[in-house]
Amino acid sequence: MGLVARYLVPPLLDRIMRSELLLDERRKCAGGAQGRVLEVGIGSGLNFPYYGAAVSEVVGVDPSQGLQKRAKARAAGLSFSVSHVEASAEVMPLDDASFDTALTTWSLCSIPDPSAALHEIRRLLKPTARLLFVEHGLSPDGGVARWQNRLNGSWRCLSAGCNMNRRMDKLIEAAGFAIVGLETGYIEGPRVLGYLYRGAARPR
Repeated sequence: MGLVARYLVPPLLDRIMRSELLLDERRKCAGGAQGRVLEVGIGSGLNFPYYGAAVSEVVGVDPSQGLQKRAKARAAGLSFSVSHVEASAEVMPLDDASFDTALTTWSLCSIPDPSAALHEIRRLLKPTARLLFVEHGLSPDGGVARWQNRLNGSWRCLSAGCNMNRRMDKLIEAAGFAIVGLETGYIEGPRVLGYLYRGAARPR
């Protein structure tokens, strides 16, 4: 399993997450970032092209060496500085209240303890900062939600830990954030994987 996680999963995830449909969502989310940015689950750096001129620095956290290597290659020539932290989102070795923006894009679904990760993000954000997010998760439609709950265990094993049935807005609020903007709805594709939560939140 270690060899699969190291050599097969990074290029596979990079290819899947580069779909045009998801890139449009990345553009909407990352475009609102400013100042010093904490990107949790930076993956292979697919959000880099969508950060605007208001971004001065990006600190990317990810536990995958393979994905971090790809992110470092994509960081070449950017107008802002990028540093990489190989760590779990639940415990990030960074200073309190040191970021202006935090960003998560399809990351909270695969973090083993999303509540702990969100509390860490809140610790790292300045009082006036924002958390920007686009995540897939539990559908409000009963029939879809039932299938999400039935399939989640098998899907998690096949997808390197991704969960399809997390209620993202409630997780964010329970970690001490106030959601200040939220859009939800399906994107094209299987409904069990296509219900998105897009929005922004501030530390309470």
